[in-house]
Amino acid sequence: MMESAKQMGQVVSVKEIELKLVAELLKNSHRSDRELAKALGVSQPTISRLTERLRKMGVIREYTIIPDFNKLGFHICALTFADFVTPSDLEAMRKLIEEYGKRLSEIPQAVMIERGLGENANGVVISLHKDYSDYSDFQNWMKQFIPQSKFVLHSFLIDLDDQIHYRYLTFSTLARHLLEMQKQAK
Repeated sequence: MMESAKQMGQVVSVKEIELKLVAELLKNSHRSDRELAKALGVSQPTISRLTERLRKMGVIREYTIIPDFNKLGFHICALTFADFVTPSDLEAMRKLIEEYGKRLSEIPQAVMIERGLGENANGVVISLHKDYSDYSDFQNWMKQFIPQSKFVLHSFLIDLDDQIHYRYLTFSTLARHLLEMQKQAK
């Protein structure tokens, strides 16, 4: 179920039990309603009802996993920052962004593409690569747009083969963060 852009950006009121359910689902969305009910100390029908409500509100968008990207053959995670110097003609800029966005979304290596601010950039692409050659091909693909609009690319590369990891990407960490924010808000 796709929500409109307005619904996606709208902040909704979430009850404490609903936030706890979201946190439990972030930790492991594979659990049954019965297991979730036991973890939260409520009935299974309550979990089913709350889950459906959270889906309708757009709080729950999808159920997913986070694989070990290294074991899937990816050895580099790249954060590529783009600093666009926008054309003076507003309509030309809109067309460029529309074309660039469509073509960028076709790149299989890109797992996230967003506009934003920071690190001397106004756009970021997070991508996964099998090796440096694959990353280099990705960079060359990105550079094809330089003739249409001036921009600078800079990247931060993460070696997924590194033996030292400070904190893996997990939704369990996000779940702990949500619950901690709730405690601080009280």
